[in-house]
Amino acid sequence: MALTKNRKKALELVDVDTTYSLRDAAGLLKQMPTMKFDASIDVAVRLGVDPRKANQMVRGVCSLPHGTGKSVKVLALCTPDKEEEAKAAGADYVGLDEYLDKIKGGWTDVDVIVTMPTVMAKLGPLGRVLGPRGLMPNPKAGTVTMDIGKAVSDVKAGKIDFKVDKYGIVHAAVGKVSFSEDQIVENAKELISTLMKLKPSAAKGTYVKSIALSGTMSPSVRVDVKSYSS
Repeated sequence: MALTKNRKKALELVDVDTTYSLRDAAGLLKQMPTMKFDASIDVAVRLGVDPRKANQMVRGVCSLPHGTGKSVKVLALCTPDKEEEAKAAGADYVGLDEYLDKIKGGWTDVDVIVTMPTVMAKLGPLGRVLGPRGLMPNPKAGTVTMDIGKAVSDVKAGKIDFKVDKYGIVHAAVGKVSFSEDQIVENAKELISTLMKLKPSAAKGTYVKSIALSGTMSPSVRVDVKSYSS
């Protein structure tokens, strides 16, 4: 397949045999030809874990200091006494039974679902719909809580949850190309720092094997892991 002009320019900026500092990697992505939209900046961290083993699973949440730059649509499934709290915190959709019925019918036009422990029993039968889309609320991600307002506010402010995939890689969005280098670097550092704190005691050898930064349609830039490996 022939390379586009923009792709050629982007590839010329990156030396595939070089690892860059996080700041230089962010700078390179900002120099790449712009798209007609504000592309996302993603981090991929390959960990030295075996996710098939329960004691090496890495999953957590992270509040990015500058948010993700994305407009996140939040559904708050809660009882009537919590509805005003959810609305005040910025939830896009608030309710319970009517939205459960919509989900049963195949509606999943949201990014995050926040709910209460007492409502989880009603969500169980919808696991086949919500699970594959990554929408099932989880206490570890902070999306199953009695403090509905705070959960909604955190998600809207840039709180993300992540989970290592079957290849041992954590993927997460840490901003937009329109962000400053400082914002991209600080968000990425916050994610990596969180991952370091979650290192399983059962993981042996090098924990952080590789880090790469990339834009939505740009080549990835390898980041020097010396500052983060252990």
